[in-house]
Amino acid sequence: MHPAPSAPSTQNPLVEPSLNRRRAALQMMAIPAAMASGSVLANGAGDSAGDAALSRYVTPQGAHLHYQDRGKGPVVLLGHSYLWTSAMWAPQIKALSRHFRVIAPDLWGHGASGPLPADTQDLKGLAAQMLQLLDALRIRECAVVGLSVGGMWGAELALKAPDRVRSLVMMDTFLGAEPEATRQRYFGLLDAIETGGKVTQPLIDAIVPIFFRPGTDPASPRPAAFGRSLAAMTADQLRDSVVPLGRIIFGRADAMDRLAGLDARTTLLMGGDEDIPRPPHEMHAMAEVIGCESVLIPQAGHISNLDNPSFVTQQLTAWLDRTMR
Repeated sequence: MHPAPSAPSTQNPLVEPSLNRRRAALQMMAIPAAMASGSVLANGAGDSAGDAALSRYVTPQGAHLHYQDRGKGPVVLLGHSYLWTSAMWAPQIKALSRHFRVIAPDLWGHGASGPLPADTQDLKGLAAQMLQLLDALRIRECAVVGLSVGGMWGAELALKAPDRVRSLVMMDTFLGAEPEATRQRYFGLLDAIETGGKVTQPLIDAIVPIFFRPGTDPASPRPAAFGRSLAAMTADQLRDSVVPLGRIIFGRADAMDRLAGLDARTTLLMGGDEDIPRPPHEMHAMAEVIGCESVLIPQAGHISNLDNPSFVTQQLTAWLDRTMR
């Protein structure tokens, strides 16, 4: 049984998870500009209980990564899907933060985060940036739960720093190379977005169904809201972050053989039974390489944690209680 990681000291002026603490720190003039591994400052977007905040990590190069920081206890780092934000984890954050400290960053160019750092070349680069975030927050070890690209960089983080990742859950993700047919299709969509400088309605009509179960009405609330979020993306956001991130994700190298380096005892795979871009056979292929457990999520597409939130939350809670307590 591992000891639970201790939360950063409330006296640390670089880590301010609540609005009240931020105000107190500002009054004391106790917030320095930066630290060697970057700085972490609160935005003051705490909840009504004052125990959570939307915070900002500034890398040594000046890139801004925003994240939610909620609850206390062993740390769980959540990675969201491409084209979504940390808000997609709302049902799980609400439940898990009762027993864990949950940190949910917005990927570069998504949500409140700034542009993708120019030197980001691949998924290993994303993992290294998340490791910098853990260092800045003085988090010694954590669980990583990632969906889609969140699972991709989560696996890279576990391979890069196995002593820091006590538990890994990859949801609706695949570390093999993107199948050629879908790679060409996705690159075509990215080219069209880059050329036009926006996500047009025809592109929305092509992209939205990928994330939902077959037969989902695109006019229903969640797909419609997702489509509006795509249409609202700015030309700079698309050019500087969304398009290059898409090329990193869909142009990734095959990492299947490397997955054997993950600890099967502390790795769990989960995936929607109706996931279009990441069908169940991909999850089963990864589970065979790793030798780990896998769980098929019923009545769920690619964003499985929202399609079947109660099932996913129950599975995650049981897994984290088993691997992080």
